[in-house]
Order: sequence, then structure tokens, then C-alpha cells
Amino acid sequence: MIETAAIIKRTADHIAQLLSGEHTGHDWWHVYRVWQNALHIGKQEHVDMFVVELAALLHDVADWKFHGGDETAGSRSAREWLMSQSVGGGVVDHVCQIIDDLSFKGAGVRTSMKTREGMVVQDADRLDALGAIGIARAFAYGGHKAQEIYNPEISPTLHRSFEEYKKSSGTTINHFHEKLLLLKDLMNTKTGRAMAEERHNYLVNFLERFHLEWEGKA
Repeated sequence: MIETAAIIKRTADHIAQLLSGEHTGHDWWHVYRVWQNALHIGKQEHVDMFVVELAALLHDVADWKFHGGDETAGSRSAREWLMSQSVGGGVVDHVCQIIDDLSFKGAGVRTSMKTREGMVVQDADRLDALGAIGIARAFAYGGHKAQEIYNPEISPTLHRSFEEYKKSSGTTINHFHEKLLLLKDLMNTKTGRAMAEERHNYLVNFLERFHLEWEGKA
């Protein structure tokens, strides 16, 4: 138990150092919030918390968005770190499988998790794309990608493949329709679904206000 706690702490310190100061909404504090979400959900769902905590902490260690679209970069980096910490092979494989399957890959792409631990971490990550924090992160990332905030002449696209999703160059408001508003119905766990409901409604209310102001009606 003591060694498990030490590995978690070293992993958290490693990720904090690696991602500190990142400016796109995929920084250490995003990972920290996902970790805390995962702790809360996992305790309700009765899963292997060592796997859950490691996967939550390492889920963005090498995000494909910042590694040339390479969707295997994250699990490779996670595996290297976990092996350096002498974590057992079964746990390493489980964590890496979760990281490989975690990301949203487009409205038309099925991204189902194979284990309860994976479901917990996926829900925890998706919660951080909802609510007030989800809105803040969407605009931070949109600015990083030099996207327009909104352009009524550009319609949202429900991407049919991961390749199509990766090449997306729409507006930040379109991203709400292409991903964020879809997440509530993709939650895996009872606890995650309950937490997502209020955050989803916050997104809906924000968009209603945004469009009123856009048209000069508020």
C-alpha cells in the first residue's frame, strides 16, 4: 500500500513538472481535475483505484493533438514511465489500454471502454470538457489553433472518422456541437452521468446567451 501511494505521488509530480504552464487547456491542472473526478467516481463504482489513478494522471502525458496526430504517443510515454517505476506488467497494460481508448474521436466514431476502470477515467476526462471549465478550455484551445470564435456561415460537422475529426478546422462554437454537447449521452457510469447533467445544462445556457448577444438581443 505504501509503495502504491509512493508511485502515485511520483507520477503526479512527474506530470506536474511535464505539463506545468501548458496553455491550451491540457495542462497539469486539467490532469489534476481529471484525477480528482476519477477519485470521486471510482470510489462510487468500486474499481481498482491504483489503475484508475495512474490512468487519470497519465492520460495526457503525450496527447495526439500535440504529437503530429500520433494516437499511440500517449500510451508509449505512459508505458516508459510506469516501467521506470517497476509497476507490474498487468497494470501497465491496463493503464495503456485505457489511454489508447480514452479520447473522443468524432461523433461517428465508437470509443467504448473495455473495463470499468477505463469507463471511470473516460467519464472523469469528459467531465472536464463540460460546464464552466469546459467552456474556458474550449476557447483556450480554439485560440491556440487560431480558430474563429464563431462564424454563422460555417456549419458544425459531425465527423464520421478519426482522421476527419483530426483535420477539423471549424470555429470554437461549432466545437460545442461537434463534441461537447454530445458528451452527456456518452458517459459510462451512473455517477458520471449524474455529474454531467448539470454541466451539460450550463453549456446549453451559455450557448443560448451567446447567440442572443450575437444578434444584439441581450
